[in-house]
Amino acid sequence: MSTTGANAEAHEGASAGALHRLVVFGDVVGSGRLGMDEKRLTRAAMYEAFGEAYASVGIEPGTVHQEDRGDGILAALRPDVPPALMVGRWIDTLHESLRAHNAGRRGRLRMRVGMNAGLVLDDGRGLVGRAVDLACRLCDSAPAKRVMADAPEVDLLIVVSDWLYRNVVVEGGRYIEPDRYRRAAVVSKETDEDAWFHVPGLPEPPTAPGAARPAGPERRGGDPRTGGGPSRGDGSPPRAPAGNRSYTAGRDIQVIEGNTFHGRFTGIRNDPGDEAPDTPRAGHGDADHLGGDDETEVPA
Repeated sequence: MSTTGANAEAHEGASAGALHRLVVFGDVVGSGRLGMDEKRLTRAAMYEAFGEAYASVGIEPGTVHQEDRGDGILAALRPDVPPALMVGRWIDTLHESLRAHNAGRRGRLRMRVGMNAGLVLDDGRGLVGRAVDLACRLCDSAPAKRVMADAPEVDLLIVVSDWLYRNVVVEGGRYIEPDRYRRAAVVSKETDEDAWFHVPGLPEPPTAPGAARPAGPERRGGDPRTGGGPSRGDGSPPRAPAGNRSYTAGRDIQVIEGNTFHGRFTGIRNDPGDEAPDTPRAGHGDADHLGGDDETEVPA
Protein backbone atom coordinates (compact mmCIF):
# COMPACT_ATOMS: atom_id res chain seq x y z
CA MET A 1 0.00 0.00 0.00
CA SER A 2 1.34 3.43 -0.91
CA THR A 3 2.06 6.05 1.72
CA THR A 4 -0.64 8.24 0.26
CA GLY A 5 -3.12 5.39 0.44
CA ALA A 6 -2.17 4.61 4.04
CA ASN A 7 -2.61 8.23 5.07
CA ALA A 8 -5.99 8.44 3.36
CA GLU A 9 -7.11 5.22 5.05
CA ALA A 10 -5.94 6.46 8.46
CA HIS A 11 -7.75 9.75 7.94
CA GLU A 12 -10.93 7.93 6.90
CA GLY A 13 -10.69 5.73 9.99
CA ALA A 14 -10.31 8.75 12.28
CA SER A 15 -13.26 10.51 10.70
CA ALA A 16 -15.39 7.39 10.98
CA GLY A 17 -14.74 7.23 14.72
CA ALA A 18 -15.72 10.83 15.34
CA LEU A 19 -19.17 11.57 16.76
CA HIS A 20 -21.22 14.77 16.83
CA ARG A 21 -21.09 15.83 20.48
CA LEU A 22 -21.63 18.92 22.56
CA VAL A 23 -18.37 20.20 24.02
CA VAL A 24 -18.02 22.24 27.21
CA PHE A 25 -14.87 23.96 28.42
CA GLY A 26 -14.96 25.72 31.79
CA ASP A 27 -12.14 27.83 33.19
CA VAL A 28 -11.73 29.48 36.59
CA VAL A 29 -11.14 33.23 36.50
CA GLY A 30 -8.05 34.50 38.33
CA SER A 31 -6.76 31.10 39.43
CA GLY A 32 -3.16 32.16 38.83
CA ARG A 33 -3.33 34.42 41.88
CA LEU A 34 -4.40 31.61 44.22
CA GLY A 35 -2.18 29.76 46.66
CA MET A 36 -2.07 25.97 46.86
CA ASP A 37 -4.77 25.62 49.52
CA GLU A 38 -7.06 28.06 47.71
CA LYS A 39 -6.53 26.19 44.44
CA ARG A 40 -7.48 22.91 46.09
CA LEU A 41 -10.71 24.37 47.51
CA THR A 42 -11.52 26.09 44.21
CA ARG A 43 -11.07 22.90 42.21
CA ALA A 44 -13.30 20.97 44.61
CA ALA A 45 -16.01 23.63 44.31
CA MET A 46 -15.69 23.68 40.51
CA TYR A 47 -16.16 19.92 40.22
CA GLU A 48 -19.06 20.00 42.66
CA ALA A 49 -20.80 22.75 40.65
CA PHE A 50 -20.33 20.84 37.39
CA GLY A 51 -21.59 17.66 39.04
CA GLU A 52 -24.76 19.39 40.26
CA ALA A 53 -25.35 20.81 36.80
CA TYR A 54 -25.00 17.38 35.17
CA ALA A 55 -27.32 15.81 37.71
CA SER A 56 -29.97 18.45 37.00
CA VAL A 57 -30.29 17.21 33.40
CA GLY A 58 -30.15 13.52 34.26
CA ILE A 59 -26.51 12.88 33.31
CA GLU A 60 -25.08 10.28 35.67
CA PRO A 61 -21.51 10.39 36.98
CA GLY A 62 -19.11 8.50 34.75
CA THR A 63 -21.16 8.98 31.59
CA VAL A 64 -19.40 12.21 30.62
CA HIS A 65 -15.95 12.27 29.04
CA GLN A 66 -14.27 14.78 31.31
CA GLU A 67 -10.64 15.92 31.30
CA ASP A 68 -8.96 17.87 34.05
CA ARG A 69 -7.24 21.07 32.90
CA GLY A 70 -5.84 22.23 36.24
CA ASP A 71 -8.02 25.27 36.75
CA GLY A 72 -10.59 24.08 34.25
CA ILE A 73 -12.63 21.18 32.89
CA LEU A 74 -12.99 19.97 29.30
CA ALA A 75 -15.99 17.73 28.69
CA ALA A 76 -17.83 16.10 25.81
CA LEU A 77 -21.40 14.90 26.27
CA ARG A 78 -22.84 11.71 24.87
CA PRO A 79 -24.40 12.17 21.42
CA ASP A 80 -27.84 11.33 22.81
CA VAL A 81 -27.85 14.23 25.31
CA PRO A 82 -30.24 16.92 24.00
CA PRO A 83 -28.21 20.13 23.59
CA ALA A 84 -31.24 22.19 24.66
CA LEU A 85 -30.84 20.75 28.16
CA MET A 86 -27.23 21.92 28.28
CA VAL A 87 -27.95 25.50 27.17
CA GLY A 88 -31.00 25.60 29.43
CA ARG A 89 -31.26 23.83 32.77
CA TRP A 90 -27.55 22.90 32.86
CA ILE A 91 -26.44 26.55 32.62
CA ASP A 92 -29.11 27.65 35.11
CA THR A 93 -28.03 25.03 37.67
CA LEU A 94 -24.34 25.78 37.25
CA HIS A 95 -25.05 29.46 37.85
CA GLU A 96 -27.07 28.75 40.99
CA SER A 97 -24.38 26.41 42.30
CA LEU A 98 -21.72 29.08 41.89
CA ARG A 99 -23.94 31.66 43.58
CA ALA A 100 -24.57 29.35 46.52
CA HIS A 101 -20.87 28.62 46.90
CA ASN A 102 -19.92 32.30 46.71
CA ALA A 103 -22.50 33.56 49.19
CA GLY A 104 -20.66 35.37 51.99
CA ARG A 105 -17.21 34.53 50.61
CA ARG A 106 -14.53 37.09 49.87
CA GLY A 107 -12.71 34.82 47.39
CA ARG A 108 -15.46 33.86 44.95
CA LEU A 109 -15.42 31.12 42.36
CA ARG A 110 -15.95 32.79 38.98
CA MET A 111 -15.99 30.91 35.70
CA ARG A 112 -16.00 31.36 31.95
CA VAL A 113 -17.62 28.52 29.98
CA GLY A 114 -17.29 27.96 26.24
CA MET A 115 -19.80 25.69 24.49
CA ASN A 116 -19.81 24.28 20.98
CA ALA A 117 -20.97 21.19 19.09
CA GLY A 118 -19.45 19.20 16.25
CA LEU A 119 -17.46 16.11 15.37
CA VAL A 120 -15.30 14.93 18.26
CA LEU A 121 -12.87 12.02 18.34
CA ASP A 122 -11.63 10.28 21.48
CA ASP A 123 -8.25 8.88 20.43
CA GLY A 124 -7.57 7.25 23.78
CA ARG A 125 -5.43 10.15 24.96
CA GLY A 126 -8.10 12.83 24.94
CA LEU A 127 -10.62 14.71 22.84
CA VAL A 128 -9.68 15.78 19.32
CA GLY A 129 -11.53 17.94 16.82
CA ARG A 130 -12.16 21.46 15.64
CA ALA A 131 -15.29 21.55 17.80
CA VAL A 132 -13.03 21.05 20.84
CA ASP A 133 -10.58 23.72 19.71
CA LEU A 134 -13.33 26.28 19.22
CA ALA A 135 -15.00 25.61 22.59
CA CYS A 136 -11.67 26.22 24.33
CA ARG A 137 -10.90 29.35 22.34
CA LEU A 138 -14.34 30.83 22.96
CA CYS A 139 -13.80 30.40 26.69
CA ASP A 140 -10.29 31.86 26.59
CA SER A 141 -11.07 34.61 24.09
CA ALA A 142 -10.14 38.23 24.70
CA PRO A 143 -13.81 39.38 24.66
CA ALA A 144 -14.68 36.79 27.33
CA LYS A 145 -11.79 37.83 29.54
CA ARG A 146 -12.73 41.49 29.04
CA VAL A 147 -16.27 40.91 30.28
CA MET A 148 -15.08 39.19 33.45
CA ALA A 149 -12.37 41.78 34.10
CA ASP A 150 -14.78 44.70 33.68
CA ALA A 151 -17.61 43.09 35.70
CA PRO A 152 -16.12 41.59 38.90
CA GLU A 153 -19.61 40.96 40.27
CA VAL A 154 -20.33 38.35 37.56
CA ASP A 155 -19.93 34.74 38.67
CA LEU A 156 -20.53 33.01 35.33
CA LEU A 157 -20.10 33.93 31.67
CA ILE A 158 -21.36 31.64 28.92
CA VAL A 159 -19.92 31.88 25.40
CA VAL A 160 -21.55 29.71 22.73
CA SER A 161 -20.55 29.23 19.12
CA ASP A 162 -22.55 30.80 16.35
CA TRP A 163 -23.64 27.33 15.19
CA LEU A 164 -24.91 26.40 18.65
CA TYR A 165 -26.74 29.70 19.05
CA ARG A 166 -28.45 29.56 15.66
CA ASN A 167 -29.40 25.89 15.82
CA VAL A 168 -30.24 25.42 19.52
CA VAL A 169 -30.34 28.59 21.63
CA VAL A 170 -32.44 30.64 19.23
CA GLU A 171 -35.20 28.00 19.37
CA GLY A 172 -35.75 28.88 23.03
CA GLY A 173 -37.28 26.62 25.63
CA ARG A 174 -37.31 26.26 29.38
CA TYR A 175 -34.38 28.06 31.03
CA ILE A 176 -33.15 29.23 27.58
CA GLU A 177 -32.96 32.99 27.03
CA PRO A 178 -31.88 33.73 23.43
CA ASP A 179 -32.69 37.44 23.73
CA ARG A 180 -30.13 37.80 26.51
CA TYR A 181 -27.17 36.80 24.34
CA ARG A 182 -24.98 39.32 22.56
CA ARG A 183 -22.79 38.63 19.53
CA ALA A 184 -19.12 39.50 19.09
CA ALA A 185 -16.25 38.36 16.90
CA VAL A 186 -13.62 36.01 18.35
CA VAL A 187 -10.28 36.09 16.55
CA SER A 188 -7.46 33.94 17.93
CA LYS A 189 -4.84 31.80 16.16
CA GLU A 190 -6.71 30.05 13.32
CA THR A 191 -10.07 31.01 14.82
CA ASP A 192 -12.13 33.76 13.21
CA GLU A 193 -15.70 33.19 14.35
CA ASP A 194 -18.77 34.91 15.66
CA ALA A 195 -19.74 33.95 19.20
CA TRP A 196 -22.64 34.73 21.53
CA PHE A 197 -22.08 35.97 25.10
CA HIS A 198 -24.50 35.50 27.99
CA VAL A 199 -24.45 36.24 31.71
CA PRO A 200 -27.19 34.21 33.44
CA GLY A 201 -29.62 36.38 35.36
CA LEU A 202 -28.89 39.56 33.40
CA PRO A 203 -30.67 40.96 30.32
CA GLU A 204 -27.28 41.34 28.64
CA PRO A 205 -23.59 41.21 29.62
CA PRO A 206 -22.88 44.20 31.92
CA THR A 207 -20.01 45.22 29.66
CA ALA A 208 -19.85 44.90 25.90
CA PRO A 209 -17.80 41.87 24.79
CA GLY A 210 -16.72 43.70 21.64
CA ALA A 211 -18.03 44.84 18.31
CA ALA A 212 -19.90 42.42 16.13
CA ARG A 213 -18.15 41.57 12.91
CA PRO A 214 -19.12 43.78 9.95
CA ALA A 215 -21.36 41.68 7.73
CA GLY A 216 -20.33 41.04 4.15
CA PRO A 217 -22.34 39.88 1.17
CA GLU A 218 -21.22 36.31 1.79
CA ARG A 219 -22.90 36.24 5.24
CA ARG A 220 -26.48 35.08 4.81
CA GLY A 221 -29.41 33.99 6.91
CA GLY A 222 -29.88 37.11 9.02
CA ASP A 223 -29.46 37.60 12.72
CA PRO A 224 -31.99 35.30 14.42
CA ARG A 225 -32.09 37.55 17.48
CA THR A 226 -32.66 40.90 15.82
CA GLY A 227 -34.35 39.81 12.60
CA GLY A 228 -31.63 41.05 10.27
CA GLY A 229 -32.20 40.78 6.53
CA PRO A 230 -31.32 37.58 4.69
CA SER A 231 -28.64 39.14 2.49
CA ARG A 232 -26.57 40.85 5.20
CA GLY A 233 -27.24 39.04 8.45
CA ASP A 234 -26.10 41.97 10.55
CA GLY A 235 -29.23 42.52 12.61
CA SER A 236 -30.81 45.88 13.25
CA PRO A 237 -29.79 48.88 11.09
CA PRO A 238 -26.80 50.95 12.22
CA ARG A 239 -27.33 54.11 14.22
CA ALA A 240 -27.87 57.01 11.82
CA PRO A 241 -25.44 59.93 12.00
CA ALA A 242 -26.76 63.38 12.83
CA GLY A 243 -28.17 65.35 9.90
CA ASN A 244 -28.71 64.40 6.26
CA ARG A 245 -26.11 64.09 3.54
CA SER A 246 -26.86 63.44 -0.12
CA TYR A 247 -24.50 62.52 -2.94
CA THR A 248 -25.42 62.39 -6.63
CA ALA A 249 -23.42 60.04 -8.89
CA GLY A 250 -23.79 60.77 -12.58
CA ARG A 251 -27.19 62.51 -12.08
CA ASP A 252 -28.74 59.05 -11.95
CA ILE A 253 -28.13 57.31 -8.59
CA GLN A 254 -28.03 58.87 -5.15
CA VAL A 255 -26.56 57.61 -1.88
CA ILE A 256 -28.52 59.02 1.06
CA GLU A 257 -27.19 58.74 4.62
CA GLY A 258 -28.93 59.34 7.91
CA ASN A 259 -32.27 57.83 6.83
CA THR A 260 -34.09 54.57 7.47
CA PHE A 261 -36.44 53.06 4.89
CA HIS A 262 -39.03 50.41 5.71
CA GLY A 263 -40.89 48.18 3.28
CA ARG A 264 -40.06 47.96 -0.43
CA PHE A 265 -37.52 50.56 -1.52
CA THR A 266 -35.50 50.32 -4.73
CA GLY A 267 -33.84 53.76 -4.87
CA ILE A 268 -34.29 57.29 -6.16
CA ARG A 269 -33.82 57.86 -9.86
CA ASN A 270 -33.95 61.09 -11.85
CA ASP A 271 -36.38 61.49 -14.72
CA PRO A 272 -34.48 60.18 -17.78
CA GLY A 273 -35.87 63.10 -19.76
CA ASP A 274 -33.95 65.56 -17.59
CA GLU A 275 -30.59 63.92 -18.17
CA ALA A 276 -28.18 65.67 -20.48
CA PRO A 277 -26.94 63.50 -23.39
CA ASP A 278 -23.30 63.90 -22.41
CA THR A 279 -23.79 63.21 -18.69
CA PRO A 280 -21.83 60.07 -17.71
CA ARG A 281 -23.97 57.36 -16.10
CA ALA A 282 -23.15 55.98 -12.66
CA GLY A 283 -20.27 53.56 -12.81
CA HIS A 284 -19.21 54.64 -16.31
CA GLY A 285 -18.08 58.24 -15.93
CA ASP A 286 -16.60 60.66 -13.47
CA ALA A 287 -16.84 58.85 -10.15
CA ASP A 288 -16.06 62.06 -8.26
CA HIS A 289 -19.02 64.05 -9.62
CA LEU A 290 -21.09 65.41 -6.74
CA GLY A 291 -24.16 67.58 -6.53
CA GLY A 292 -26.35 68.68 -9.40
CA ASP A 293 -29.41 70.90 -9.80
CA ASP A 294 -31.75 67.95 -9.31
CA GLU A 295 -30.23 66.70 -6.04
CA THR A 296 -32.81 65.17 -3.71
CA GLU A 297 -32.78 64.80 0.07
CA VAL A 298 -35.07 62.63 2.14
CA PRO A 299 -35.60 63.82 5.74
CA ALA A 300 -34.53 61.45 8.49
